[in-house]
Amino acid sequence: MKKIKAAIIGSGNIGTDLMYKLQRSDDLELTAMFGIDMESDGLRRANSVGYRVFTNGIDDFIERPDLADIVFDATSAKAHLRHAQLLKDMGKTVIDLTPAAIGPFVCPPVNFSEHIDSQNINMITCGGQATIPIIHAINSVADVSYGEIAATISSSSAGPGTRANIDEFTLTTRRGIEEVGGADRGKAIIILNPADPPILMRSTMYCEVKEMDEARIRTAILDMENSVKSYVPGYRLKNEPLFDGDRVTVFVEVEGAGDYFPSYAGNLDIMTSAAKQAGEMVAKRLLGKFNKDKAVTANDA
Repeated sequence: MKKIKAAIIGSGNIGTDLMYKLQRSDDLELTAMFGIDMESDGLRRANSVGYRVFTNGIDDFIERPDLADIVFDATSAKAHLRHAQLLKDMGKTVIDLTPAAIGPFVCPPVNFSEHIDSQNINMITCGGQATIPIIHAINSVADVSYGEIAATISSSSAGPGTRANIDEFTLTTRRGIEEVGGADRGKAIIILNPADPPILMRSTMYCEVKEMDEARIRTAILDMENSVKSYVPGYRLKNEPLFDGDRVTVFVEVEGAGDYFPSYAGNLDIMTSAAKQAGEMVAKRLLGKFNKDKAVTANDA
């Protein structure tokens, strides 16, 4: 079966977990990982399972453009500012896992069909991937005037990259709530919880709506939960949605698959799972297999 070649730039935790997920893809053939430190765990692991590894970052890829048609950028928002232009000049499709927000914001079950031909696809943030689909579902039947999310993650799952991008996280997630989720106004909060043992990722969504219809809202939320669960199996509602006047509150929990991260790091797992889903959709388009009427399907994410 023909596959589309893919490469990962960034050998940190995100890039390493993504490597394990791409190994199971029916549409993507991972060929290489590009990092800057041969002693990094990611490059060592990639090398041990037979992938080509490089230590001069994107500059090595520029010299070997035939290695991939789709590139996953798992570096940082600052690094992606440079990478994006270079990869655009090379004609490569980029799945951006940083909060750089250069390309359109994408949540696979919400708006991927609108951006299937985009050269740079931004995966927003972990909090965005966990909450924006639910806000979008509520907005589709009730018109959300205000949407607020609070993403609580274990401090053990917040590495240097996450901590360095806190400001980008809150700004990018807020924009995603409005631009993708459809809320007239949005707000995003991230909480690092130092509990031991570490907690699973939990996100709370608070929406004020203009057209309250509890039955339709509940159905829309459950349908969206199933859509996200198709590529993030550990994604689930923690409780039934709560209704109070014109307000809807939803609680979700994300348990990771345990590919590289511990299972409590659902905030990281949902990003790599969503990125894999987006990359596979691009690959399906290139292979002539993408169905816009069924953009998100159950797979072996």
